[in-house]
Amino acid sequence: MCVRHSSDGRAVIHFRAAGVVLLLAHLLFVGWLTLRPLDVPWMTAANLQPLAGIRADLALGPVEAARRIGEGLLLLAPLGVLLPMAGGRLLVSPWASMARTVAAGALISMAIELGQTGVPGQVVDVDSMLLNTTGVALAHLLVVPVSRARLRRGDRAGAGDISRLGHELRSFGSESPQGATPTISRVGIAP
Repeated sequence: MCVRHSSDGRAVIHFRAAGVVLLLAHLLFVGWLTLRPLDVPWMTAANLQPLAGIRADLALGPVEAARRIGEGLLLLAPLGVLLPMAGGRLLVSPWASMARTVAAGALISMAIELGQTGVPGQVVDVDSMLLNTTGVALAHLLVVPVSRARLRRGDRAGAGDISRLGHELRSFGSESPQGATPTISRVGIAP
């Protein structure tokens, strides 16, 4: 995905707007998928013991375990990319971005699990929260640092050079933008 940078920042605004729209669409889809009532003949008990559900999935065989664990990892994985995209920051610490994104993914996953307590046919599972959060982290690690580096390099022929902009932003506080402060010579007091 290539974004042309301009001096007025319209490309950044469009990029962020696309991120917000895609984020909202994904959250609506996830809400519909996880919070709709299901008509089931029986229900399992809620899983509040970490990794118990994953161990049960692994006991079903490799194909079924891969399907169930993969579903848990992929459900919220797009948030790992869409949350930073909606934020629109290029000049940010990779660790801070990762921490913010994973924390937001964990909170969204927890909200979904808490919402499922009142939905018929849906069961709370702490392992799905762990898998969802891990999926967000993996998607962020695999896509965001590479994308940000590519966007920072930007289109050198464009009007706004992102690397120069980053240097200017970092050095902004160290230099006075108006030059040296003028001094006024002392005038003696009249008799």
